[in-house]
Amino acid sequence: MTNPDQTNPDFGGLPVAVAGLGVSGISAARVLHGLGARVTVVDGGSGPGLAARAAELEALGVTVRLGDGASLPEGTELIVTSPGWAPDSPLFAAAEAAGVPVWGDVELAWRLRKPLPGTGEPAPWLAVTGTNGKTTTVQMLASILTAAGRRTAAVGNVGVSVLDAVLAEEPYDVLAVELSSYQLHWAPSLRPHSAAVLNLAPDHLDWHGSMEAYAADKGRIYEGNVVACVYNLADPATEALVREADVEEGCRAIGFGLGAPGPSNFGVVDGLLVDRAFVEDRAKNAAELGAVEDVNPPAPHNIANALAAAALARAYGVEPKAVREGLRAFRPDAHRIAEVGVVGEVTYIDDSKATNTHAAAASLAAYRPIVWIAGGLAKGATFDDLVQGAAERLRAVVLIGQDRAVIREALERHAPDVPVIEAAEGQTGAVAMTEVVRTAASLARSGDTVLLAPACASMDMFTNYGERGDLFAAAVRELAGE
Repeated sequence: MTNPDQTNPDFGGLPVAVAGLGVSGISAARVLHGLGARVTVVDGGSGPGLAARAAELEALGVTVRLGDGASLPEGTELIVTSPGWAPDSPLFAAAEAAGVPVWGDVELAWRLRKPLPGTGEPAPWLAVTGTNGKTTTVQMLASILTAAGRRTAAVGNVGVSVLDAVLAEEPYDVLAVELSSYQLHWAPSLRPHSAAVLNLAPDHLDWHGSMEAYAADKGRIYEGNVVACVYNLADPATEALVREADVEEGCRAIGFGLGAPGPSNFGVVDGLLVDRAFVEDRAKNAAELGAVEDVNPPAPHNIANALAAAALARAYGVEPKAVREGLRAFRPDAHRIAEVGVVGEVTYIDDSKATNTHAAAASLAAYRPIVWIAGGLAKGATFDDLVQGAAERLRAVVLIGQDRAVIREALERHAPDVPVIEAAEGQTGAVAMTEVVRTAASLARSGDTVLLAPACASMDMFTNYGERGDLFAAAVRELAGE
């Protein structure tokens, strides 16, 4: 590699270790092998599934080492890691001792960007992170950019792989990039055109080690921004990250919120989404971008997502008309505040994607009275603030999953009068969810909402949050006699 800090470095003959034999690791291994690197993939796991993946790579000439993810392959000059590998992994300690740099798949993609025809510059990245709302915001942004006539894609931690996007035969004009805290941790040279941090709440603290380290990794998204650092007016921690960032001269701090916006901000006035940042004489003028009703669904947190997406699109130069058209065309993914049925005048809502307390709080704020289905893998989270904020909205609570006791204790402290039933102990999959839904139905009254917003990860009882939501919907249909 002629220069490890340059864009499009020469990987010919470079000994590279790829950490992890998951989707991103396989993609990185294939790309690096195609660029002429001598690739060794390491993974501490074993079993038939990993062995089959290893065989596919070995057929290409890639070396794969299963059952040993801790030791550094001899001669390694670069590690490319899958996002989930924690910073305290022994492999990275060995790399640090040997002076070997560690990149993530996003860093590799950033280095491999190609100049666009006629411009000499790679496609700009409009990047989004935050504890919650990333996927929705990036998809909204891609919809807006498409409405503006740009060739684009939602990439990164969603949709198209970021490596596939930067290496696509037909180049993209601009990329809407979702980035997790894991990905940002391993992307030291990333410098987006503009970026947004939607919110900050405790999450993945077992991986990062502390809230301070988690926030610092989120804040990396602002480094080197060219036009706009977009932050949440309702979350001072996001503005603090902007203040700490080292950005290009002339880059502006742009806030978004659900109230009437001041100059340089985005907000809501009389049911309209408005821009007072990218307009002439922003002290006196504003641009109408659409209506609250153009946002699907028009829940408060989703309106905030739309404003963040609009701010990034406007930073890139998109006209207001395209913002409205893009928001109207957008359809959210499954398991995000999705109504799955009404049975006996009780509405059933699937927000299985609410895998942490911050996401669950947004769901709980949108309904009342609620029979709340909560629990799973808490990932080290605490629930006092969540329960305290939602207590007056709760009709009852159905607790599930491995870490249900942590939520029950918070309910005992802050909502002692709310009935709590524990369901599906020792059960998993469809059998568990059928019991959970029937228990919730027995607690609900006409006009109530049964809300699956677990505030926890799902893997103790289900394959993933998608399966959890699908089984919830199926159990509701069964309840309705469909």
